[in-house]
Amino acid sequence: MQSTFTHQGLRSPLLRRSLRKPYPVAVRGEGVYLWDADGKRYLDFSASAAVNFIGHGVREIADVMVEQSRQVEFVHSSQFTTPVAEEFAAELLDFASGHFRGGAVFFTSGGSEAIEAALKLARQYQVEIGQAKRHQVLSRNQSYHGSTLGALAVSGNRKRREIYLPMVREFAHIGMPYCYRCDFDCADGCRNCGQQYAVELDHAIEATNGEAAAFILEPVSGATLGAVTPPPGYLQSIAEICRRHGVLLIADEVMTGMGRTGRNFACEHWDIAPDILVTAKGLSSGYAPLGAVIATRKVVDAIADGSGALLHGYTYNAHPVSLAVGRAVLRRIQSQNLVHAADSGAAVTVGGALKTALESLRDLNIVGDVRGIGLLWGVEFVQDKKTKQPFPPERNLAGQIGEACRKRGLLVYPMQGCADGVSGDHILIAPPAVITAEQIAWAVEQLRKGIADTER
Repeated sequence: MQSTFTHQGLRSPLLRRSLRKPYPVAVRGEGVYLWDADGKRYLDFSASAAVNFIGHGVREIADVMVEQSRQVEFVHSSQFTTPVAEEFAAELLDFASGHFRGGAVFFTSGGSEAIEAALKLARQYQVEIGQAKRHQVLSRNQSYHGSTLGALAVSGNRKRREIYLPMVREFAHIGMPYCYRCDFDCADGCRNCGQQYAVELDHAIEATNGEAAAFILEPVSGATLGAVTPPPGYLQSIAEICRRHGVLLIADEVMTGMGRTGRNFACEHWDIAPDILVTAKGLSSGYAPLGAVIATRKVVDAIADGSGALLHGYTYNAHPVSLAVGRAVLRRIQSQNLVHAADSGAAVTVGGALKTALESLRDLNIVGDVRGIGLLWGVEFVQDKKTKQPFPPERNLAGQIGEACRKRGLLVYPMQGCADGVSGDHILIAPPAVITAEQIAWAVEQLRKGIADTER
């Protein structure tokens, strides 16, 4: 089986992401490394998909899973709660800052489920406060919020949405600040363009004629744009517009939460307070399927003082084993000070080392932009630096660079479509916070060589 499925592009009984691509068989992980069945070692420079934050192979997490399974492995949330659910929810509310004091957490099996729950929660909130006509959820072009149909409806990524559009009910998508390819004059460091993009939300809400229930955004873009950070003042203006119109602000921090950007949650960089915050990925660091919807007291009180019942649920929401994992991961993040380690603005941190190392790639002929924050970075590739012309999408340059890096023992996250939804190649870099400066230097050197291999 090892030789067949490791080296041959043969049909598998597993329905894989690609039916034409051979996959190595992962058998072990430790720290920032993964090993395949042939004994080859890979440095996980993207934490698989910006998932692992605490490192692979942490034994204490596995021990927690075993212990929780021995106590109670599963109960249905319509019949029971559990100590681990109550305790972890309280700890997560504290981690999410005082803004969420008095709020509540709804746990799911992952990010897409959590986004779906957040959309429904926003709708129910509006109904509970007597605003039953409010049902539209506005979002941004080039965003990505998940793979379920509801999450896909509020996503703006063209390639991931295209064939499913006949199945999706859509609402308005507005423009998204992307300073490398800005539609406006960015001579002032993008402050003015941020306000112009924010005005689009004001107009879009007004165009709903009072039917807007919520606006969802990623504070820092994830895989589809590659770690684009917002221009100064933009998020603050977005929050104020939502508040003025009675529209809930949903922050999608599936990728950016739990310390990834050098703060507990990315919203803290810009001092904004969403009504609903969604997180996953780093919440369990990949050790178990887990996502969470964190709601403010305002949202929870509307339901508690209204119908008194959340009209939504999943069989596996608040799964005890997953929650035990999440709780242990949070404690490890805090005990090892990993949020600070990820801070790219602090002195002598791996976040700062990663920023400096990646910036060195700007001298390469096809590197158009290097952007990001904390331990979440994007490197965009172009044919011409002056015109920013992307490579033809059929070349799949990002995929080629990803494969060249893999051969060198380095795992990155290649993506396409950042320029217009179809064209535009970039890779996402998001290593675990336990990476060292020496490992970063080696990884960036392999990335540089992988880019050179592909450019030839």
